[in-house]
Amino acid sequence: MEQEQDDISIIDSNGTDTVHHKHMKVALDLALEAHSVGEVPVGCVFVYEPTGAIIGRGRNKTNESLNGTRHAEFEGIDMILAQEEYFKKIQDSPRSFWKDVTLYVTIEPCVMCASALRQLGIGHVYFGAGNDRFGGNGSVFNIHTDTELPHSPYPSEGGYYRGEAIIVLRKFYVGENMHAPEPKKKKHRVLKEDLP
Repeated sequence: MEQEQDDISIIDSNGTDTVHHKHMKVALDLALEAHSVGEVPVGCVFVYEPTGAIIGRGRNKTNESLNGTRHAEFEGIDMILAQEEYFKKIQDSPRSFWKDVTLYVTIEPCVMCASALRQLGIGHVYFGAGNDRFGGNGSVFNIHTDTELPHSPYPSEGGYYRGEAIIVLRKFYVGENMHAPEPKKKKHRVLKEDLP
């Protein structure tokens, strides 16, 4: 399941696809909100393609909830499940419903989130920056397309607002994480603004 970096589809964030950029901008705003409250700055939105409406949104809440599974993607999924209209559609035909849903997330889904998205049957994933430590959509593992895994694979493309997503992450990691144990706090770090 090891994956090469060049297996990730990369989209130029200066492209002309304004719908994708509009949704990624909302996800980036949620990442900034997460950063403002001391969370790892990841944000996402779920779009129901038949209507084009954002039906779920989330940001990381692992620190405030003291629950390591409260990633932005799970927050967004829970928001969808809490809406009776969509919950009924999911009960009637879960695979059909999720196939019509697109996720926009600032950072490539981690292995846990990529697996959950595959089990749901998500229609498509667009992300900002790759996740070279825990990425499940091509940076580290290929959860989204691995033929040995159960459930249908899903397409995933990266690069939307990549630079902005990286800068927000760097701002978080340059500072001290007030929730980290004492030895892991970082001191005297400088923000790098140049991108690879």
